[in-house]
This record gives sequence, C-alpha cells and structure tokens, in this order.
Amino acid sequence: MADAYLSFIALCIFPPIFLLIFLKLILRPRPVRIPIKSRHVFITGGSRGIGLGLARQAAAEGARVTILARNLEQLEEAKTSIRLSTGVDVAIVSADVRDFDAVKEAVESASPIDVLICNQGVFSSGELVSQEIKEVKDMIDVNLVGSFNLVKAALPGMKNRSDRRPVSIAFMSSQAGQVGIYGYTAYGASKFGLKGLAEALQQEVISDDIHVSLIFPPETDTPSLAEEKERRPPLTSIIAASCNVMQVNEVVKKALNGIKSGSFLVSCNFKGFLALIGTAGTSPQRSYVMAFVEVISAGVVRIVAFCYLWSFYRSIEKWHTQKK
Repeated sequence: MADAYLSFIALCIFPPIFLLIFLKLILRPRPVRIPIKSRHVFITGGSRGIGLGLARQAAAEGARVTILARNLEQLEEAKTSIRLSTGVDVAIVSADVRDFDAVKEAVESASPIDVLICNQGVFSSGELVSQEIKEVKDMIDVNLVGSFNLVKAALPGMKNRSDRRPVSIAFMSSQAGQVGIYGYTAYGASKFGLKGLAEALQQEVISDDIHVSLIFPPETDTPSLAEEKERRPPLTSIIAASCNVMQVNEVVKKALNGIKSGSFLVSCNFKGFLALIGTAGTSPQRSYVMAFVEVISAGVVRIVAFCYLWSFYRSIEKWHTQKK
C-alpha cells in the first residue's frame, strides 16, 4: 500500500518537474529586462487616453519622452498636463501615422528611440454591412498600417544605436484583437493583424537585442470609449457588458511592466489572461513558469471559451428572435 502511494506521488510530481525543466531549456527568446530610466520612450497616440497615461508614467519614472499625435493643440495640452503632474517636460511631434514620409521625418527628428510604443488607434463599431468602406479603411490604415510605418521608420536607428542595451517595440492591441466580437469586424481585423506583425518582427529583430511586446487592454475608460459607446450596435453593448471597464492608470501599469520585463504577450486583467492562454498559439514566451501554465491549462481554457461563445451566440439568437 505504501509503495502504491509513493508511486502515485511520484507520478504527480515528476512529470510537471520534467516539463518545467524542458520548457526552461527550450524557450526562446530568453528573459530580459528593459530599463526606461534616462532612455528615450516614443509614444504614438500620446495626447490623450492610454497614450497620455503611458507618457505621464514613463516621464515620472525618469524616461525622456516624446509623444506623437495628429492634433497639435491636444499635444500642447498633453505636454502641459504632464509637466504639471510630474514636473517633467516631454517633447511633442505632430504627424499622421498613415503618412510614411511624415512618420519618418518625425522619428528622425526625435533622435534614436529606445522604447517605441505604437499606441495610436481609431475605434468604431458597427455591422460591416452598414459601415462605409472609408471607415473600415481608416481603422486598418491607422491601427495596422500605421504600426508598419512607425516600425519601418524607427528600426534603422534602433538597430544602429550606440547604446547596446536591450530596446523594445510595443504594440497596443486590444482584447478585440484576441476574440472576435459582434460589431468589431473591422476594428478586430486591424488588431488581430498586429499579432502576425509582432510575431514575425520579433524573429527579425531579436539578433539586435530588440524585444517586441503585444498588449491587450480591455475596454478602458477613455474619451474614445465614451464616443464609441454612443454609436455601437445594441448587440455589441449586450456582449461587451460581460467585460469590466478598466481605468487608464491600471492599464498603464500593466503595459509598462510588461514592456520592461520584455514580455511578448501582455494581458491587463483576468479575462485577458485567460484569452492570452487560449490564443497564445505559436507566440514566443520568455517565462517558463507562464509557459507551463499555458500548456497545462490550455484545454480548460478552451472549455471556458466555448462557454463564452455560447453566451455570445445565445445573445445574438435571442436578439433576432425578439426583433422578429
């Protein structure tokens, strides 16, 4: 009886230990720390919302910050706001991320970048059948193509930097970039695309000690969210009601911690954490502990995903039944 008990304990303990050791040996890229103090952090969409919060926090932590946005007046207001709250001046530059030449000029004028945060975004919900194609194209151009423009413009300086410490490129995606949601067809496509960009880019730049992060905030209490809620379809509101709205400072803290730790996938709340496990796929993972969690919990998270999808489709079914 004692031998059987010991055998059972061994079966429970040793396989997980061997899995942890195996994951620690094979995981790439390796763990890294990316300092931001006294380094140049370049943030797009930095005049309000999450971008403004990131700029304020990075400045407070001793970074040299540049913020980019289209509206020069809002940039000036953001600069004043950051100075009043932190006592630090940030640089501002106005450019449209859809215009590569303008982005290239802005990046070159800002000097070499240590941390590039592609936070720009336009956000509009609606059934695809009723959306104007210009609205769809704007979201793709700003959210996805704009990120290509920024990376393309910044990479030469980041690769040829004299300071050989690790640097970072971060993309602000969305939980709508992990899970398809009714009414976010165009927006979701623009954010899902960032994952493909980030995964391939990490392989291209790892030899230069450049580390990519992909951040997935949920709905966040920003002016953009308030504007979008006024126009979203009723079914989008019903489905999105299952997600709690986060405050900007909470998202900023999670995002910056993820960037500084070199994490490739960065979630901001528990539901985002579950979505991260369920959609990790072939994404790189630096933490062998987190890799272990992903491996052993993937099946359970898939069941949870089925439950969420059931509730989504049930809501859609009930809505259309009531309309009829």
